[in-house]
Amino acid sequence: MYYPTVFLLLPVLCSIISTSRAASSVSRKCEDSLATPLPYSSFTSSSVYGRAYGAGYAKLNRKQGAGGWSPLDTDRYQWLQVDLGSRKQVVAIVTQGRYSSSDWTSKYRLLYSDTQKNWRPYLQDGNIWTFDGNVNSEGVVRHELQHAILARYIRFIPVDWSKDGRIGVRLELYGCSYWADVISFDGHGVISYRLRSKKMKIVKDVIFLKFRTTTGDGVLLHGEGQQGDYISLELRRARLQLSINLGSNQYGSIQGHTSVTSGSLLDDDHWHSVVIERYRRNVNFTLDHHTQQFRTNGEFDHLDLDYEISFGGLPVSVKPSSGGRENFVGCMEGITYNGDNITNLVRRKKVDTSSFRNLTFSCAESNSFSVFFNSTSFLRLPGQSDSDTLSVSLSFRTWNPNGLLLFTALADGWVEVALTEGKITVYMNVTQKKNTRIDISSGSGLNDGQWHSVHLNALENYAMLTVDGDEASTVRTAIPIQIQTGGTYYFGGYFLHTNTRSLQRSFQGCMQMIHVDDHLADLRALEQGLIGTFENVSLDMCAIVDRCVPNHCEHGGRCSQTWDTFSCNCTGTGYTGATCHTSMYQQSCEEYKHQGKSSGSYWIDPDSSGSLAPFRVNCDMTGEGVCVCVCVRAFVLACVRVQVLSVTSSAEYCEQYVAYACRMSRLLNTPDGVAFTWWVGRANERHSYWGGSGPGIQKCSCGIEHNCTDPRHFCNCDADLREDAGLLVYKDHLPVSQVVVGDTSRAGSEAKLTIGPLKCQGDRECNYWNAASFSSPASYLHFPSFRGETSTDISFYFKTSSTHGVFLENLGTTDFLHIELRGSVVSFSFNVGGERMELSVHSPVPLNDDQWHRVEAEKNIKEAVLQLNGQYREVRPTPPQGHTKLEFYSELYVGASSGQRGFLGCMRALKINGMTFDLEGRAKGTQGVNPGCQGHCSSYAMHCRNGGKCLEKYNGYSCDCSLTAYDGPFCTDDVGGYFETGTLVRYDFLPEAGAFALREEKSLSGVGVPSEANLTQEELVFSFSTSSAPSILVYISSRTQDYLAVVLRHNGTLQIRYSLGGLAEPYTIDVDHRNMANGQPHSINITRNLREIRIQLDHYPVSTYTLPEDSDTQFNLVKSIFLGKVFETGQIDPILIERYNTPGFVGCLSRVQLNSVAPLKAALRSGLAAPISTHGILVPSNCGASPLTISPMASASDPWHIEAAGAVFPFNEDKASEDGVDRNSAIIGGIISMVIFTVLCIMVFVIRHMFRHKGSYHTNEAKGAESADCADAAIIVNDPAFTETIDESKKEWFI
Repeated sequence: MYYPTVFLLLPVLCSIISTSRAASSVSRKCEDSLATPLPYSSFTSSSVYGRAYGAGYAKLNRKQGAGGWSPLDTDRYQWLQVDLGSRKQVVAIVTQGRYSSSDWTSKYRLLYSDTQKNWRPYLQDGNIWTFDGNVNSEGVVRHELQHAILARYIRFIPVDWSKDGRIGVRLELYGCSYWADVISFDGHGVISYRLRSKKMKIVKDVIFLKFRTTTGDGVLLHGEGQQGDYISLELRRARLQLSINLGSNQYGSIQGHTSVTSGSLLDDDHWHSVVIERYRRNVNFTLDHHTQQFRTNGEFDHLDLDYEISFGGLPVSVKPSSGGRENFVGCMEGITYNGDNITNLVRRKKVDTSSFRNLTFSCAESNSFSVFFNSTSFLRLPGQSDSDTLSVSLSFRTWNPNGLLLFTALADGWVEVALTEGKITVYMNVTQKKNTRIDISSGSGLNDGQWHSVHLNALENYAMLTVDGDEASTVRTAIPIQIQTGGTYYFGGYFLHTNTRSLQRSFQGCMQMIHVDDHLADLRALEQGLIGTFENVSLDMCAIVDRCVPNHCEHGGRCSQTWDTFSCNCTGTGYTGATCHTSMYQQSCEEYKHQGKSSGSYWIDPDSSGSLAPFRVNCDMTGEGVCVCVCVRAFVLACVRVQVLSVTSSAEYCEQYVAYACRMSRLLNTPDGVAFTWWVGRANERHSYWGGSGPGIQKCSCGIEHNCTDPRHFCNCDADLREDAGLLVYKDHLPVSQVVVGDTSRAGSEAKLTIGPLKCQGDRECNYWNAASFSSPASYLHFPSFRGETSTDISFYFKTSSTHGVFLENLGTTDFLHIELRGSVVSFSFNVGGERMELSVHSPVPLNDDQWHRVEAEKNIKEAVLQLNGQYREVRPTPPQGHTKLEFYSELYVGASSGQRGFLGCMRALKINGMTFDLEGRAKGTQGVNPGCQGHCSSYAMHCRNGGKCLEKYNGYSCDCSLTAYDGPFCTDDVGGYFETGTLVRYDFLPEAGAFALREEKSLSGVGVPSEANLTQEELVFSFSTSSAPSILVYISSRTQDYLAVVLRHNGTLQIRYSLGGLAEPYTIDVDHRNMANGQPHSINITRNLREIRIQLDHYPVSTYTLPEDSDTQFNLVKSIFLGKVFETGQIDPILIERYNTPGFVGCLSRVQLNSVAPLKAALRSGLAAPISTHGILVPSNCGASPLTISPMASASDPWHIEAAGAVFPFNEDKASEDGVDRNSAIIGGIISMVIFTVLCIMVFVIRHMFRHKGSYHTNEAKGAESADCADAAIIVNDPAFTETIDESKKEWFI
C-alpha cells in the first residue's frame, strides 16, 4: 500500500526588483548647448544657396550671413551635418527658420554616426521618426528625444518645408559629454575576469555593456559553475539570447534552464546597450530601452559561479563542450559587472587579456557601404558592354517576399534577378533568332531581414546562380546561345523601360557589396555624382526596421511583417483585433448569466485585455448567485494560481469539499496532539483544520457541532472511526493545493481522501452592475488618470433620455481621450503623434430611449475601433508614428468636464484596459451623482421567460417566477414530478377567494381572466410522459357539476372532456392522433374563450373547436385541481371513475398551470404556502425537460389535421382501438427489447463489481435515500427519470 500526496502546482506572481543606475557618465544635468560653441567649419551640408547661406550660419537665434542655412536645391536629397568634435549624448533639438525670411523646414528627420559613415536614422516607436518643425522663420520648436543619441556626427534631413519659400533652418542641439572605454574584439581575444573568491554564490547581479558588430553570431559573456549553474549572453542570427540556469536537481525533475531572446538586426554596426538585472529568480533584461521581465525556471535563487566570468567568448576550459559557439567580433564599451568597470580594469591591465593578439582601445571603421531602397528607388551603375561574360553579385536584406534586385538589358534580350516568394529567381530572355526564356531559382525564406548574398555568373553556354556563398548548392543551367552584355545595370526595380520588359516589382530594403564585372562598385563616387545615377535612395545607411521587435501582437499573437507594416495572427490565443488585444470572452459567469446563458462550461477572462490568460470554468446559473467551479476536476491543472486568485478575490463566497474516510488512520490527532494530516492552501501555508471548521481551530465538523462518535476527540477519524467531511469556506486559504497524510504506519491502516472542486459564488465587486446615475449636466465623477499604454480599450453601458453629453475625458499636455454622445451618434476622439483622430458611429435607432446601450472603443498601434451595441462600428487605421504610451496630467472625468455639457442618465460596467472603475463607490457622497441605477428591466425583461416577471434590483434585476409553472433565474427550469401508482395532487380554491385568485392574474399567453366569479375563459398548460394507460392527467372540479378533464384512453390517445352545463353529456374531444403513452414527453395547451376551444399538442399546428350552442359558456365556481387521480366527494362523471381513475396515472407531469395557478409547483416547493395536498409518493423530475419534437406531417396523412381527415368529434372509440392494436404491439416489442438489453448491462456491471480490488470502490449513494420509504423510492429520489447520473463534482483518491 502506498500513500500518494496529491499536488496542485500553481505559479505565483512575482515582483521584479530592479536596480537603479546612472543615466550618463556625468552626474550633472545633461543640458549643455552643443552646436552654438562649435566653429563654422564644424557645419557642412549637401549644398548652399549662396555664400551667405552657408551651413556655419545655421546656429539658433543667429543673424549673421543670410540668417541661416539654405541649400541650392529644395528637394529631399539635402542635408545639414554637425560635427560635435567627439561623441556626445544628445537629448534635445531646437529649430528655427532662416532669419526674417519665408524659408523654414516644417518636417525633418535625424541621422547620426560616429564616423560619417553607416548613418543610422533616429527611431521612435519602432519607426523612422519625422519631427514637426517650424511654421514661420522666428518661432522656436523644441523636441525632447525619447531616447538620447550617442554620436559625434548629426545630420539634419529636411522632409517638408515652406510652401512660399525654400528650405531654411537654424538649430541647436542640447546634451552633454560622453566617454567610455572601448575594446575591440577580433574573434580570438577573450577577457577573463577572475571573481573575488574561487566559488561565488550570487543572489543579485547587475551587468551592463554596449556592443557594436557586423557579425550575427558570437558570445558576449559567459560564466558557469561546477554544479551546472551558468549565465550566457550571445548573438544568434543577429538576435540577442540570454541563458540562465540557477540549478537543476540530480533527478532532472527540476529544470533550471531559462532562455530569453530579444532584439533583431543587431549586426548593423551600430551601438546597442544591454542591461541585465537579476535578484534571485527575477530578471530584467533590457536591450536598447526595451525591457523584458521574466522569472527563471526551477526553485533555486543563487547563481553559483567558479573562478571567472568571460567577455567576448568562451574561456579555453569550456570550449570543448561549447558546441562550436563563436567568439564575438566587434567592439564593446562600458562593460560593468556588479559594480566593477571591466573595460577600465582592462586598460589598467588588472584583467587577463593574454588571448588577444593585438589589444586596441578603439573601434575600427567598417568598410561596408549600404544603399537603402524604398518603393520608388533605383540605382544605375555602368558595366562592360558587348562582353560575353555577365558577372554580378550583391548582398541584400528585406522583409518583403517579392522585389526586383537587378535588371540589365542584353544586346539581344534582358536579364532579371528578383526575389519571388522569398527565393531568388533569374529570368533570362534571349531574343536572337527566336525568343528563348530561361528561368532558374535558388534559396528560400530569404525575406527574413538577414543579410543574404547573390552571385550570378553567365558565360559561354551556361549560367550559374549562387546564394549565400553555398557553392555546393549552386544552380547551373545551359544557355543555347552566347550572350552579349548591354553595359548598364539597374538595381532596385523602380525605373522606366523603353523597348524592354520587366515585372516592375520594386525592391524595399538594403543592398551592399555590389559587384559588377567582378569589380566592387564605388558607391562613394556614385554619391559624388562621378559615376552612374540614382533616385530616391539613401546612401551609406540601412534603415531597415524590425516591426515585430518588440512584438506588438499581445497575448501570444504571432507577428509577421512586410517592409511597411506588420500583422498579427491571433488564432488560438483567445483574443482578437489587429493586435490581439480584445478578449473574446466575458469577465465572469455573471455576465454570461445576464446574456441569458444557462449553466455550463464557459471561458472567462477576469481581467479582459489584461495579462491574465482566459480559462475555462463551470458556471452554475440556477441559484440566486452565480457559482463558479474553477477546475472541473480538483487536481487537474486547468488553471494557474493567478487565475484562481482572480476569481476568489472577486467572489463573495468560496467553498471546497474535503472528506477523509479512515480505518486505523488518524486525521488531526485531537484534542492535544500535532496534526497527522494537513493541507496547503493558496499562499503555500500549512493548515491543520478540516472541512466544517475554520482557521486556527484544529477540529473537524463533528467537533464544531459536538456530535463526534467519540466525544473525547474532535474528529471521528482520530478515534479510528468512520469519516470526517465538510466544506472549507475561508476563501483566502483556498484552493487546496496539497494534502499530506501522516498516520500511515500502523497495521491495517487505510484511508480514502476526497477533494472536491473549488466553487465560488457571486461577484463581490459587482463589476457587471457597478453603476452610477448622473442627475445634473454639471455632475461628474473623477478618478486617478489611468495608465496609458500603446493599446487602450474602453467599454461601458449607458442609458439616457438626453440627446447630448460627455461620457468621459482625460487630458494631457498633448495627449487627450474623449468619448461623447451627440444625438444618435457616439464619437471617440484622441491624439496620436500630435494628430487628432475622431471616430463616429451612427445608430439607426434613437440612443435617448432609456434603454441600455454598449460602447466599446479601442486604440492600438495599427487601428482605432469604435463599436456601438455590438453591431455598428467604425474602424480607421492610426498614423504609423506617435504611439508612445499616453500621458495625462488631469484626472479621468466621467461625466461633465472642461465646461462641456455633461452626461445625464445611467452608466455602468466602465472598464479601461480590463480594469473596472468603481462608479458606485465614487458616487457615494458626490453631489449630483447617485450610486446604482434603476430601470434594468426595460432592457433585460426579455430574459424572463414563460410569463416570468422582471423585478428591479439595486444592482441588476431578477425574474419572479411565482406566477408561473417554471423555476430558475430566468423561469426556464421545468417543475415536474414523478407519480407512483395511486399518487395524486390536489389543489383547493377557497370558497371566498378561489375564483378571485384565478381572475386577478393574466394567463401564460396573456389572455385576461374575467372579473366574474364564473370563468368564461381559461388556459390549461402542462407536459407529461407515461407508458401506462388509461389514466386521468388533469381534472378540474367545481362547486357545481361543471368540470374539465384531460384523460388518456385505453389505447393511449388523448381525450378532453368539457362539462359546463346545458348538455346531457359532456362535450368530448378525442385527439386520435397517436399513442401518447409511449414514454416520451408531450406538451398540451388548452385555451377556451367562451365557446371557442383551441388545442395545441407538441409542435403541431393549433386546432380549433366550438362548444355546441346548447352548452353554457361559464365554468362555475372552480373548486379543485386534481393531478394523476380524482379523489372527490359529490357527484362525479361515472365514466371518468369507471374507465380512467383506476389504478391512476403513473409517470411524469410537469409545467402544470391553470391561468396563474401552478398546482404541481406548489406541491413540490415547500416554501410556497398554498392549499395543496399530496397522497402517495411524488418525486421531483423534469420529465425529459422538453416535449418530443416531431417533424410536421403532410396534411393529407396527418390525423391531427381535422380538415384533411374529415373527422367529426367525437371519434368512434371502438374503431380507434382497432388501429391501436398494431401500434401497441410494436411498442411493446420495443420495450421488451430495451428491458432485455438493460438486464444484460446490469449483469455485466454486477460481475465487474464483484471482482474489483478490495478497497477500490466508488460511492454513489442516492441523495435523499435515507428518507425514502422503500428501495424503489430511493432510486427515484436519486433520479426519477431513471437516467444514470454520476456526480462529476467529486473525485476520490485511495491511499
